[in-house]
Amino acid sequence: MNILKTPLLLVTLLIVPVLAHAENKPVGISNDLMSATVMHQGTEVDIVRVQNNSNVITQEFSKTSRPCPPFCIQPMIFAPGVETLGELEVIDYLIRKQTGENVLVVDSRTPKWVKKGTIPGAVNVPFTSLTPSQGATTEGIMDIMLNQMGVNLIGDVDEFEVDEAIVSGTVSEVFDYSQAKTLVLFCNGMWCGQSPASMATLLSFGYPADKIKWFRGGMQTWQILGLSTVQ
Repeated sequence: MNILKTPLLLVTLLIVPVLAHAENKPVGISNDLMSATVMHQGTEVDIVRVQNNSNVITQEFSKTSRPCPPFCIQPMIFAPGVETLGELEVIDYLIRKQTGENVLVVDSRTPKWVKKGTIPGAVNVPFTSLTPSQGATTEGIMDIMLNQMGVNLIGDVDEFEVDEAIVSGTVSEVFDYSQAKTLVLFCNGMWCGQSPASMATLLSFGYPADKIKWFRGGMQTWQILGLSTVQ
């Protein structure tokens, strides 16, 4: 009896993994979207979900209890007028950017994190370059706003006049936001304060709240859903 059962057991062990693999089902983004093609640093990249039904999140984003402060849970609404987005809305903005809309998707994390993987089509503008408490200067912030975000100055204004306008609440007299890009900012997750820090600065400089969008879930929920990343 034992001699007969042994080969049957071996055959069963060999068949089960094959069947499990055969039962792997397609993983779309939504009911009517399987993938989205975007440009990332001059190269076409397909945003898809990992097709392996057994895929799990990477260890870096599996941690649930980072020390708070500084890694405290962020509110669902950051500021009045700033829209909070989910993953499908982020993908929609990436597609709209491809079709010529005035959109900039911003990875607010530091470069060491971006090297580990970011959302295809995103541009890295570290929160440190937009946050005065992290060493950012008014001149540096203005440079990013003018050269990457589509903001224009009204007249020949320098950083000292901008500082005065911020203090006096007259930023609308120094910045022209009519051609400013719609920004979609994100960082590591709903516990990450990096994109909120960038948004706080932009709002203080008068950036219109309705042109600022916040992907609160960031890279953690992006990876939980198995969506594509690029280094």
